[in-house]
Amino acid sequence: MSSLTIFFALLFYLATALLVGGLAYKIYIYSRTPTPLKIPTMPAPTTTTGVVMRMGREVVLFESLFKSNKWIWIFGWMFHFGLLLVLLRHLRYFTEPVWGWVVLIQPFGRYAAFAMIAGLLGLWARRFLVDRVRYISTPSDHLMLALLVGIGLSGAAMSFVVHTNIVRLKEFMLGLMLFDWQLLPADPILLAHLSLVALLMIIFPISKLLHAPGIFFSPTRNQADNSRDTRHVAPWAARFEK
Repeated sequence: MSSLTIFFALLFYLATALLVGGLAYKIYIYSRTPTPLKIPTMPAPTTTTGVVMRMGREVVLFESLFKSNKWIWIFGWMFHFGLLLVLLRHLRYFTEPVWGWVVLIQPFGRYAAFAMIAGLLGLWARRFLVDRVRYISTPSDHLMLALLVGIGLSGAAMSFVVHTNIVRLKEFMLGLMLFDWQLLPADPILLAHLSLVALLMIIFPISKLLHAPGIFFSPTRNQADNSRDTRHVAPWAARFEK
């Protein structure tokens, strides 16, 4: 077994542990953060069913962003929808036999990479061209976008420019899951792609990308406007209620 295979196997075990452990810890912190006030963003639903529907529209359609800025909404939705299809397409590397619906979306997932990259470039251009956004942008914002663009470009390059041995790649990925390591192809673009993905997994729990799980814990979104009907008492303050 090559030293390259051993290095990437250990790298992905470490990255997966940090990703899962970091996300679990952050979600635990979010769940324990007190919300002493009723602060839903208006207009807000007055029932739990309405809150669920509102959250669904926010997660799937980016409703508030659509109302705020149509251009950002276009680029943001292109990136997220393209990323979703790309991720679902990658399930073929982790399943054997490959599920039927994963086979069906392969052509769509392949070209969704271009939508993902275009969306990212649009969001990145906004940080240079819009004065108020450029003013608040930090180096980490640009580096995160550069990392995502690098992942998208290297992945697209393997599909449309320099093909890699996907059979051996799948054997490597399945081997990681079964703790039966298989030889990893030594293609430079593949190694660059995997390195960037591992880096993203490692820094995800400490990055601004945590808005993905964080949106479900936002009191401006997950609260119903029922303060006139139900008194809101934060869990940490309930023990003082007599």
